[in-house]
Amino acid sequence: MLRAVLIAVAIALAAIGPVPADTVVANGTIRVHAVLGPADITLAPEAVPGALTDPAEAIGMEARINLYPGRPIHPGDLRAPAVIDRNEIVTMRFDHGGLRIITDGRALDRAASGERVRVLNLSSRMTVTAVAAGPGLVIVGPAR
Repeated sequence: MLRAVLIAVAIALAAIGPVPADTVVANGTIRVHAVLGPADITLAPEAVPGALTDPAEAIGMEARINLYPGRPIHPGDLRAPAVIDRNEIVTMRFDHGGLRIITDGRALDRAASGERVRVLNLSSRMTVTAVAAGPGLVIVGPAR
């Protein structure tokens, strides 16, 4: 009996066809590195495979590429907002055991929180790889 009901439901859903889905599109031109707000996006009444369908997935994210009006936004077009900008003077912190060393460096790339970034140590002129920890702060040292 249950199997017959499930088959009937499946047949009914197949007759209805696919449920239409909305696609997140840009309202206007959004330049690279701009953080998206609610006014920057809208929903288009068409389904585009691979495109975002929920505006919450786009709001607060940073554009990785230029986004153009009416074009669907894909997950690869966005990234977490950067907390470290290229050429920014940052605080480099090394923590290991009870030792803490703090010095200044210059970021050689942009990075979001938790991403790796190359930093030029301004004291030694050596380039190191660090992890962006917050605005203006990078952590250097062994992985935890």
